[in-house]
Amino acid sequence: MKTIIAAISTIALLLVVTSSVSSAYAEVPGWVKNNAGWWADGAISESEFISGIEFLITDGIIVVPPTTVSSETSNGVPDWVKNNAGWWADGTITDGEFVNGIQHLIKSGLISVSVNSVPVQVAPVESNSDSKLAALEAELEKCSEILKAYKRIDCEKPIDKAIMLYKYKTNAEHFDLGPITYHWFGVGSEGNEFEITSSGQAILSIRMLAENTSSEITAIHCTSPAICAYDIWDGSKAFKYSGMDFTSGEIVLNPGDSREFNILFGPNIGYGGTEFKYDPSKSYTFRINENFGSANIPLKLE
Repeated sequence: MKTIIAAISTIALLLVVTSSVSSAYAEVPGWVKNNAGWWADGAISESEFISGIEFLITDGIIVVPPTTVSSETSNGVPDWVKNNAGWWADGTITDGEFVNGIQHLIKSGLISVSVNSVPVQVAPVESNSDSKLAALEAELEKCSEILKAYKRIDCEKPIDKAIMLYKYKTNAEHFDLGPITYHWFGVGSEGNEFEITSSGQAILSIRMLAENTSSEITAIHCTSPAICAYDIWDGSKAFKYSGMDFTSGEIVLNPGDSREFNILFGPNIGYGGTEFKYDPSKSYTFRINENFGSANIPLKLE
């Protein structure tokens, strides 16, 4: 029933919106669904929702097509827009249908942003501007105001992930292998430490972010030390891991999804493993040998 009503609402909206929604511009981060759901449930007020959406559009977090503001303004948000927000939050309708409602609020003058001539675009993550990061951190700060722990965690988790991905994309090295892009900050960053213990054992930890940039479900693989797509190479010998956090030997990634993973090289734990040994006269590389591509990433171990 919701789908039928949503479809009718969308058709009605298209009759009054000056510019139709293009899927290329209908970009809404999934974590915005929290606010939409809370508004639909009455947990936040209409003015709070409108202010939040206006801020996200102005800062480029939500992207909408260009929309002409009508000379006839509205006194309030129509019920169908609120209904659409709730249905979008629970996955009943698409991003495009939700953005239709946002366009109506812009057209009616309830949301004030500059979208008359060009679409509001998300700043490229390669730019030096930290406006997107600031916006994400501001949204994260708002989560701390939620009193119920489970709702606060539900609010924080997707934003934390968005912040992590943003930092990787803007500051890390990038390695494109088929459907997966690997992002890595290098040895010396958090999660990427190298040390020689008091007993003389070399310990190297590797932390990377794997991002599925394709339109297909894919996976990265590491079943055991003997059967793993990742190892360390010193030019003559391969060193197998001592520990890793792959689940059941692989990490499955849906299109657009990303996941941090950790691999530790050190003592031999068996199962085809090796003890990691460091020789300062040698050069070391972190090797990726997946079925979709290979890479040798130089390591600077000192």
